[in-house]
Amino acid sequence: MVGSAAAAPPPPEFTPTPIQWGPCESETLQKAGAECGVVSVPLDYADPAGEQVELAVSRVKHTVPDDQYQGVMLVNPGGPGGSGLNLSVLGQYVPKGAGAAYDWIGFDPRGVGSSRPALSCDPNYFGYDRPHYVPDAELEKAWLDRAEGYAKACGNAGKLLDHIKTTDSVEDMDSIRKALGEEQINYYGFSYGTYLGQVYGTLHPERVRRLVMDGVVNVEDVWYQANLNQSLAFDRNITIFFDWVARHDATYHLGTTAEDVEKRYYDALAALDQAPAGDVIGSAEWTDLFLPAGYSTSAWPERAQAFAAWVNNGDWAPAKALYDDTNAPGDDNGYAIYTGVECTDAKWPTSWEQWRKDNWEAHAQAPFETWGNAWYNAPCLFWPAKPGKPVEVDGSEVDSALLISEELDAATPFPGALEARERIPSASLIGLPGGTTHSGSLSGNACVDDKIADYLLTGALPPRQPDEGPDTTCEPLPQPTPEQVGTQAATGQPAVLQEALQSHHH
Repeated sequence: MVGSAAAAPPPPEFTPTPIQWGPCESETLQKAGAECGVVSVPLDYADPAGEQVELAVSRVKHTVPDDQYQGVMLVNPGGPGGSGLNLSVLGQYVPKGAGAAYDWIGFDPRGVGSSRPALSCDPNYFGYDRPHYVPDAELEKAWLDRAEGYAKACGNAGKLLDHIKTTDSVEDMDSIRKALGEEQINYYGFSYGTYLGQVYGTLHPERVRRLVMDGVVNVEDVWYQANLNQSLAFDRNITIFFDWVARHDATYHLGTTAEDVEKRYYDALAALDQAPAGDVIGSAEWTDLFLPAGYSTSAWPERAQAFAAWVNNGDWAPAKALYDDTNAPGDDNGYAIYTGVECTDAKWPTSWEQWRKDNWEAHAQAPFETWGNAWYNAPCLFWPAKPGKPVEVDGSEVDSALLISEELDAATPFPGALEARERIPSASLIGLPGGTTHSGSLSGNACVDDKIADYLLTGALPPRQPDEGPDTTCEPLPQPTPEQVGTQAATGQPAVLQEALQSHHH
């Protein structure tokens, strides 16, 4: 056989032991009548008899008669690094009682949350008053030193770092399927969870029954390019937010045009860089505080309120409360896994020159969070574990899939959904033109949620259209009003889902 090496034999099959279900610690899960347990899986699937890690799982069982049972539904909120353990409660939020026919399975991916070991490198990495994001020579060195220090700290995690790729989590999903004694799974993935879904559908297509993916990752851009694309998209979305603030000038008094509000924002940023509010909220924290406004319209009223309180009244307490809500210092588990996965799923440019050039180019068009995003990912330059090669996603053998994407989603820009639709010929895509919210399904948008319900009830999908766009569209939820402070009011999104999705705000 000239020119081809013999293929390595596949590793022996791993068979997990069945789950011993018991009570759950989380109040959310207790209220929902969930059961909890653990699945032990190989740290390294190439060595199934070797060291094991534990995955925390939860289950809310179907309530329909057994002859109407439709199987298990695994859920992942993305991140990477988001805890999905509480998401077994999501079935109740699907309209038409469509969730009741499934056993909903929440799980913490390897290294996350209640799974063991849980990865942490430097719990105070997101402490207060960090250096300004947009670098001069001195700040560039400070941030590179910080990023290198973080990567080094993660090096103490031992072997887990070598086995935390998307492909490891995909095999974990299959181990959960086996531990549940099921031939197939149904799967509902948000954000990075859509990448898990696409890779699972490539490696185990015969195991996929129904697949819902909301906020679809572009598999072509994993992960360096994806982050540059995000930076441009977040800049566009923050301008849409500034425009909304301006339209509510009677409430916020921050200016009557988007330009006015934007100027107040960047003036505050510059001032906080010189003198952080209460030694806590500096320019980096100010940027992080507004990033969620680029993810979801539900984040708008509280952020506009905190913005006005600080700029008009010198009151920084609301800003600190919001910062703590999404970036509380003292726990870096989500971030440790985020970097662990993204730094090893695929190669990153190894020269800082390349990063510098690309990010300055992006910053010229998109100053809002380009450098914040660059530093968030900078540990990948120094990561102590070797990167792998991304799986070539091929959904041609997946029976069916429902894709959902708001067309101005900044975290997972719309081309990712179009790419997935092309790679999964059996998929249908719901587009939401003009929508800026990331992974916003099950938030009370009847047009979207009823289509999810129909698919889960009967497998019915919106008919596939001949062109390359979405197969059907829904209006996004209306933009909030200033009165809708408190995320729950602004969208109908279940609090448990908001919490899980927040874990990847950087």
